[in-house]
Amino acid sequence: MAIDNQKWIEQLVKYPTFSSIEEERYYLKKTLTGAFRIFGRFGFSEGVAGHITCRDPQYKDCFWVNPFGVSFRQMKISDLILVNHKGQIVAGKHKMVNAAAFAIHAAVHSARPDVVSVAHSHSLYGKTFSTFGKLLDPITQDSCIFYEDHGLFNDYSGVVTELSEGDKIGAALGDKKAVILRNHGLLTVGHSIQECIFWFVTMERSCQSQILAESTITKSSK
Repeated sequence: MAIDNQKWIEQLVKYPTFSSIEEERYYLKKTLTGAFRIFGRFGFSEGVAGHITCRDPQYKDCFWVNPFGVSFRQMKISDLILVNHKGQIVAGKHKMVNAAAFAIHAAVHSARPDVVSVAHSHSLYGKTFSTFGKLLDPITQDSCIFYEDHGLFNDYSGVVTELSEGDKIGAALGDKKAVILRNHGLLTVGHSIQECIFWFVTMERSCQSQILAESTITKSSK
């Protein structure tokens, strides 16, 4: 039986309150920028691949996302763009959105109205583990947090550019906190940006831990 992580989080974490939509939007954009810096610090980038989104507090069918080609390490609040669920940029100075970011995140945000933030990148251990085409095992205390609470998208067909592909990923995610995209990487969601990023970092390290454990077992059995 999966742990009710959301109830546990709500008991421990108190999020700020805001006096206006503008104040909340600025807070979310600042936090999202910090999330990209964290991804950059951990090396969760592979060229222009990878994206983190945050649902706008006023326009629920729109999300803030990184523009195509800007380094995670150099992301600023002013770099973020607001994209609607038709793939149109409705705010921000940059004019190009990653097609895969739109196809994946628009579908997930649409399928999960409870979700505020979605993160995906081609992190080293996440994409390596994804090649196995299986779920994480609860072999460590940390990985137990994903037990019966992550899915597997086992139908890789290349770079995601169609909303129909994003819909399939959303279906594989279901009501869970994360999904492993076979031959691709990891995707996590959260009811806040902070929660989403915590799940991603923890899942990446859980993949690393299981890869190390399985390689050790293989070597010792020879």
